[in-house]
Amino acid sequence: MSIISTDMVALDVDAGGDKESVIRLLAGRLAEAGRATDREGLIAAAMAREGQSATGLPGGIAIPHCRSPHVDEATIGFARLSPAVDFGAPDGPADLAFLIAAPESGGAEHMQLLSSLARALVRKEFVASLRNASSADEVVDLVEGVVNPAPTAAPAAAPAPAPAPVEEKRQRTLVAITACPTGIAHTYMAADSLSAAATEAGVTLHVETQGSSGSTPLSPETIASADAVIFATDVGVKDKGRFAGKPVVASGVKRAINEPAKMISEALSAAANPNAARVEAGAAESASSSSSGGVGWGTRTRQILLTGVSYMIPFVAAGGLLIALGFLFAGYDIANTPEGQTDNLGKIIATTNSLTNLPPGGFVQYLGAVLFTLGGLAFFFLVPALAGYISFAIADRPGIAPGFTAGYVAVTVGGGFIGGIVAGLIAGFAALWISRIPVPRWARGLMPVVIIPLGATLIVGLLMFFLLGRPLAAVTSGLTNWLGGLSGTSVIVLGIILGLMMCFDLGGPVNKAAYAFATAGLNVADPSSLRIMAAVMAAGMVPPLAMALASTLRPKLFTEPERENGRAAWLLGASFISEGAIPFAAADPLRVIPSMMLGGAATGALIMAFDVTLKAPHGGIFVFFAIGHLVWFIVALAVGTAVGAVAVVAAKQFFAERTPAEPSTALANA
Repeated sequence: MSIISTDMVALDVDAGGDKESVIRLLAGRLAEAGRATDREGLIAAAMAREGQSATGLPGGIAIPHCRSPHVDEATIGFARLSPAVDFGAPDGPADLAFLIAAPESGGAEHMQLLSSLARALVRKEFVASLRNASSADEVVDLVEGVVNPAPTAAPAAAPAPAPAPVEEKRQRTLVAITACPTGIAHTYMAADSLSAAATEAGVTLHVETQGSSGSTPLSPETIASADAVIFATDVGVKDKGRFAGKPVVASGVKRAINEPAKMISEALSAAANPNAARVEAGAAESASSSSSGGVGWGTRTRQILLTGVSYMIPFVAAGGLLIALGFLFAGYDIANTPEGQTDNLGKIIATTNSLTNLPPGGFVQYLGAVLFTLGGLAFFFLVPALAGYISFAIADRPGIAPGFTAGYVAVTVGGGFIGGIVAGLIAGFAALWISRIPVPRWARGLMPVVIIPLGATLIVGLLMFFLLGRPLAAVTSGLTNWLGGLSGTSVIVLGIILGLMMCFDLGGPVNKAAYAFATAGLNVADPSSLRIMAAVMAAGMVPPLAMALASTLRPKLFTEPERENGRAAWLLGASFISEGAIPFAAADPLRVIPSMMLGGAATGALIMAFDVTLKAPHGGIFVFFAIGHLVWFIVALAVGTAVGAVAVVAAKQFFAERTPAEPSTALANA
């Protein structure tokens, strides 16, 4: 089946004043041509992709694109717009728009067709031909000519070139990696833009496109002979350690499309500069690495901290749920420490009893004690894992050992969660600094396994014990005492703040910060920490439940894919999976997100007002046995869900939809 046909081409049309109108026009053409089974579903997928980053390109071109379950064959729709429409390109609106629709599980064949079109769009003569086309047939021929080019006869073998004179200067060689989040268009456009600029500069460039259509990895010989490497990526570079020691220039993928000649020049300058930044030995993807898309230190710091939190959460979830199961089987008394003992009752039973020597409560009590102890051991790694993976995000694998050690030191000196963050940052930057110290060739193999871990551990350990431990412990103790002393209006305000944070970006940095704050301080002996945990989990359940309720009560306000997501969101919300509301927020952030935040704030306030507690950090309504004042928990959750649902229904019914100029970047990080 052809990738494009005349009924999917619109010439010199007024599609409306914004990019959603253009996408609606092209999605309608694809649906009418039988290439999309659900027009609204395709529109939602394309707009969700727009929410990640602008698809406008220099030169008056826009390439909105997406994967969708409503598309079975790779398909392209085209519109020549009059007037032009802004798609976020730096040089103004676009008069040429392609809607590229790929199947959800699009294979290499589909992706290769789409990448061929993307590559053609960097050629000025191809773009000029599209602008000058007089008919839809001509446009179809132009597009088919680049995605399905006719085979050409093999050229006659040329005579072998004469050997170059010995004194001839070796041609400079560069290698590059390009990769964008979806791997459909920008990956290949960046590759071709860089290749064209390299040819013009007289430089040999080898590009590895890490996109959806696949590519052949650069050979070790090619990498070894390169003078420098370019990383034009919005995602991590796969197997980045191959380029260890090479001078590197890094940016986001769109810069390679907009400024390819400048990046080639920067790479050549880096190759001639002995002090240029280089790919670290043993490098892999990390938040502070050169593949981070050329972002500033504010964004890098957020990425570093989120890496630590993301790796920490599995320890929290597994450990917390095991602790909750321990309470279910053995009761809450197993958390108490008997007089004259140093360990809690659960640990004493788990370590002194056995299947042949059961405690007075029998097998059920023994099982509960074992589960409680196992959960406590997993939960213990919360701060070390946080610090270890913060350090990993900065210095990669050599930072893991000093980071974990630093986290344990933070626990030992009483620094807690805050101490873990500080210790992880110090360990990571110490490891990164040591890794950049020039050493003889014979010592390079010892750097990542001995020298860096040893030096970084020594630095962070001495700093924590000599200087930072007691101040951090005082801060943690003061914060704990302050939270424990909150009452009345103050505790309700805290619940509102936590509720707003949990519903703002649905798994993004703000949501994770609130969740990490609650889980890091969770202590079954501290009622204030249990109230905070209850507020965080209940508020986090509101967004998917509110969207499920709204799409059930007023289905005509939602698209068919959203109604399907709404049916699934009941279970996701009940399980405390806030991400279940992302499809709704991505398609309509300005009306959905504030509505969810309103519901979350109501739930957080009520949880605090009703003095609800929670001893488990995850599980939603399924850990009901760990919830204190369960009835009030359900009431608070129901009120927040209703408030959020009513708010979003009202917003959709009474306020016209507007496509934001810069959709929420938080949703792109979720």
